[in-house]
Amino acid sequence: MEGEHRDIRCMVRKLSDNNWEIPKGHIPNMRVPGRLFVSESLLDGIEPGTIDQIANVATLPGIQKYSMAMPDAHLGYGFAIGGVAAFDTEEGIISPGGVGFDINCGVRLIRTNLRKEDVVPEIKRLTDELFTNVPAGVGSKSRFRASDQELDGAFLEGAKWAVDAGYGVEADVEHCEGNGYLEGADTAHVSTKARKRGKPQLGTLGSGNHFLEVQYVDEIYDREVASAFGLEEGQVTVMIHCGSRGAGHQICTDHLKELSQAVKKYGIEIPDKQLACAPAQSREAQNYFKAMLCAANYAWANRQMITHWTRESFEKVFGRDVDDMGMSLLYDVAHNVAKLEDHNIEGRKKEVYVHRKGATRAFPAGHPEVPAAYRDVGQPVLIPGSMGTPSFILCGAKDSMDVSFGSACHGAGRVMSRAHAKKEFHGQSVKENLEAHGITVRATHPSVIAEEAPGVYKSSSEVVNVVHELGIARKVARVIPLGVAKG
Repeated sequence: MEGEHRDIRCMVRKLSDNNWEIPKGHIPNMRVPGRLFVSESLLDGIEPGTIDQIANVATLPGIQKYSMAMPDAHLGYGFAIGGVAAFDTEEGIISPGGVGFDINCGVRLIRTNLRKEDVVPEIKRLTDELFTNVPAGVGSKSRFRASDQELDGAFLEGAKWAVDAGYGVEADVEHCEGNGYLEGADTAHVSTKARKRGKPQLGTLGSGNHFLEVQYVDEIYDREVASAFGLEEGQVTVMIHCGSRGAGHQICTDHLKELSQAVKKYGIEIPDKQLACAPAQSREAQNYFKAMLCAANYAWANRQMITHWTRESFEKVFGRDVDDMGMSLLYDVAHNVAKLEDHNIEGRKKEVYVHRKGATRAFPAGHPEVPAAYRDVGQPVLIPGSMGTPSFILCGAKDSMDVSFGSACHGAGRVMSRAHAKKEFHGQSVKENLEAHGITVRATHPSVIAEEAPGVYKSSSEVVNVVHELGIARKVARVIPLGVAKG
């Protein structure tokens, strides 16, 4: 282990606190340097393969400024998880490896006016109700039976379709990144198999690290911003973390095959076949991009439906109306997506394809894409912790646009594989330990709890401190779990 640490430090050069460079000479054909945003202690946990993946991305055509990775970085498919890269719209590429299989895996936070003391006596019943009302687990099927037309609505209009169908209110859409859907989606590029997988899963949580969590605000770091976000100490919130389910996975799988051929067709040299890509304006890249937008919109519709059933669960348990409990959406952010965005590069505004793979958009105050309610303080940035550990609410900060293409971390970041976790931890023991600390857990199987034990992740606090100190996202509040429903 000690030797591995020395190897890591030979691969990088410290530029400043929390900012490390992977020089252009790390591997052949790097077009730009790499940037790794980690603390000294987090650097020691980075795998050499993660450094290689950051460098590999730096070889891709049309990459702008740097290939970057956030403090929760770890090995991924093609790009490191936690990776950020922006590509020129004409000379650059689009790559599914820069988005991931779970397209628009993301997080939303629902506020309430309930207090911790209101919820604690009912937390077991509430967690059971949420677990019953929101289907979870591998291959779980929804309470909702989507028609082909309704599936198209989710693919094309995202959260807007769900709200129009009765699953929420207009204000929910206004408080989503991109208003809960991305324009340009085209279902012609979604396969029959992807539709078949997505149809029964619309309105399901899924498995792995996805969760539905009842929390309370235990610490406020910035009272002015917290007030703008409608947060105060002791307040109960609900966090939903999930993505595009089997639909997104299949869309990625389908287009990877086509893009693997496109690499040869266009003569693109890549150091890793997992970086399959195509020129940004090519038929193959645009077909993938339009299908990826469908999956991203599906994910927003999915989280919107789960929000509706979450509100119904609260109504049933507390016997109060949703409005009476103040159950409004604070914000919803994506953290596996590629988007067309304007950024200042070498002194001029330029449109680029920003790939965020396990990274959260973090736009600062004044940015036109930040909802009007938050424009004076910055976009809410939601960072989930691992099961049983704190999650954080931050806001996009002024340095994010220059430092990281308006991006921050997305979570704690794994340090142990799921297979290793199941050998290291016993689900029932983890559950009992969490419940001893006042956290109720419901899951489809004990192995799910073992895979997601707090010990398999980095410290969410340390990860968040890095982006705070870098000035790309500022800490606003910390929330602590009371009850967790998992797949």
